[in-house]
Amino acid sequence: MLVKVTDGKVTDEYYTVEKLRADNPNTSFPDVVPSSLLLEYGVHIVEDVDPPTDYNRDTHQASFSIREVDGVWTQVWETVRRNESKAANMARMKRDKLLRVTDHYALSDNTLSTEMATYRQALRDVPNQSGFPFDVTWPTKP
Repeated sequence: MLVKVTDGKVTDEYYTVEKLRADNPNTSFPDVVPSSLLLEYGVHIVEDVDPPTDYNRDTHQASFSIREVDGVWTQVWETVRRNESKAANMARMKRDKLLRVTDHYALSDNTLSTEMATYRQALRDVPNQSGFPFDVTWPTKP
């Protein structure tokens, strides 16, 4: 990932070598532009950072900004807890998907095993858990 920096501020978070070439039509660049040449044009390579390991997309929303940290342009992740309504909606969508995956076991021409029936009921009961929607214990599929 590249960024264009002007006067110490990011002016384009999604900069590319193609944009560099378009911005400088009278300049010939090599196929692979070395980082030293990128720097001459205010273009910096951004250090890619994974989202936090405790990030849960069902209960939190994550975004990153690009900041200079100790002289290196870096992705800085921020997570915000979803509001209860959004988190509940995300949990129900996950529950519904898990139920759909097992629907074929419950067709009239199949005999539903006790384990599968228990699993499907546990999925339907997820919204009744005391920690719902932020602390959900998902049942294990048999």
